[in-house]
Amino acid sequence: MGKPMALNLRKHGFEVIVHSRSRQPVDELVAAGARAADTPAAVALHARVIVTMLPDGPDVSQVLEAEHGVFSALQPGTVIVDSSTIAPATARRLAAETLARDAAYLDAPVSGGEIGAIDGTLTFMVGGDSTALGQVLPVLSAMGKPERIVHVGDSGAGQICKACNQIVLGGTMTVVAEAIALARKNGVDPMKVRAALMGGFAQSRVLEVHGERMINANYKPGFKGRLFKKDLGIAMAALSEAGVPAAASAVVTQLVHAQVAQGHGEDDYSAIAEVVFDLAGLTGN
Repeated sequence: MGKPMALNLRKHGFEVIVHSRSRQPVDELVAAGARAADTPAAVALHARVIVTMLPDGPDVSQVLEAEHGVFSALQPGTVIVDSSTIAPATARRLAAETLARDAAYLDAPVSGGEIGAIDGTLTFMVGGDSTALGQVLPVLSAMGKPERIVHVGDSGAGQICKACNQIVLGGTMTVVAEAIALARKNGVDPMKVRAALMGGFAQSRVLEVHGERMINANYKPGFKGRLFKKDLGIAMAALSEAGVPAAASAVVTQLVHAQVAQGHGEDDYSAIAEVVFDLAGLTGN
């Protein structure tokens, strides 16, 4: 996700300084005109807008708080935009630590997957100071659609919104998989069923994109199942802390756990369908 986001910044004329634990994306971005930094601190020394895209909360904490992390060289007035999906409590803590250094932190997780990152059409769900968001709007607009950059509230609100997003995605993917399984077990062409459903109230982006993936068993990852498992863990914790019933999300979470346990954790998260198909006694396409 981070590499295509940075490429879109370059396409829009921004000077970009990059650091990653993996060398290949750095080399590709340097070839596109970016500058490489040896440490997160080296990025913080020169950049006044810092965008992080990392797998989980401990990774974000490490990048910001480690010996050669962002905080060690953070300049006053800098805005940190964390587009990772992490626990809301972690986002709030990091926001407070950033503010204590005379800088701003926005939790700004995204939706749209790898396709949205490549096309520059991501949705940003932003928590934090609205003034800081105004400062970085041109940067976010280079990576996402301006009308989909939504300020949802104070620090942590962006992560709550992302949890809501993953809850809806997981439930929708599960019922789409069940519908495809029902069609297949009755000898009805699932692609024609999908086409019919796309013309009515059952229409959704999940049915359009992931429904086709499920029918064709094309699980080349845009977003890996093991990361979706992590995201649903965050969502389930948030539901529990808020006292919200989670009957549907609990079932989806178990199916995702099964997906990962069956060796599909590196596949796209839409491979949850394979668990549904196995339970339905379906093999092959």
